[in-house]
Amino acid sequence: MSGVNVLAAAAAGVSPPAPPGQSLLEIDPATFQADFGRRPFLIGHRLGDHPLFALPRLVELARALPAKSVEYNAGNVAVNQDPDRTPHTGLAAEETIRRIEDRQSWMVLKNVEQDADYAGLLYRCLEEVERLGHPYGRGISHREGFIFISSPGSVTPYHMDPELNFLLQVRGSKQVSMFDAADRTLLSEQELERFYSGAHRNLVFKDEYQAKAAVFELTPGKGLHFPVTAPHWVKNGDAVSISFSITFMTRATERRSILYSVNHYLRGKGLSPAPVGRSRWRDGVKFNTYRVLRRLRRLWPGRAV
Repeated sequence: MSGVNVLAAAAAGVSPPAPPGQSLLEIDPATFQADFGRRPFLIGHRLGDHPLFALPRLVELARALPAKSVEYNAGNVAVNQDPDRTPHTGLAAEETIRRIEDRQSWMVLKNVEQDADYAGLLYRCLEEVERLGHPYGRGISHREGFIFISSPGSVTPYHMDPELNFLLQVRGSKQVSMFDAADRTLLSEQELERFYSGAHRNLVFKDEYQAKAAVFELTPGKGLHFPVTAPHWVKNGDAVSISFSITFMTRATERRSILYSVNHYLRGKGLSPAPVGRSRWRDGVKFNTYRVLRRLRRLWPGRAV
């Protein structure tokens, strides 16, 4: 890309594209080994003004995806938004994208890997992550991509997600306030158990929590690693924002989700299970018992085991 085009891309609020054959992600290997899955850290990327993130192409994608894969609502919501009372714009998905600059909206296109072009981009990015190697990253599965399109100043409420994630800022800017997933004054064992058993991703935010936030400014060409279930909320800058979230599970995160589900079940039976991670032996018993019962159910479907 010529110097003139690089300057033009910067002026337009997008990151410059990757030259052919060049890696898409810029991740410091030492930081990756030290912090992956444990702490947030910034990375670089070269997605730039990739044609897959042009608004007309995103309209086409929104039209092609099944309705359950398109979530959109008003962007002028509270950090502590009740998910059952989220306001809507009254616009259709395609019109929301076309009028994103002036309608104070927030949209996510889910599981964009259902489209072959986006699947190719997602898999290429995750191959680069996998090549870095990390014990916590072994056995990558559930590779999924999400594209967030949001109006200037819009807010994504305080919530957590079940996957490991790299959020790549393509256009515009946003500020991410992220919190320590291991801080039980912010996120209790019971909240995690309910979440892994089907509760909504939104969490209750208290103003005093903000003092514990790590705040990251994302601009075009930057990305951020989100450890699994790290609570966070997001506020967009003064321009339309487009970001690409590449998410995945690993053997370790799948095991963790099973353990929290088992604890939720045990707590429902009146027991007080040990927190996940406190005892390797107890966790092993719970996990292996779950696997045996699941196998028996597959062998004898319909029987109580």
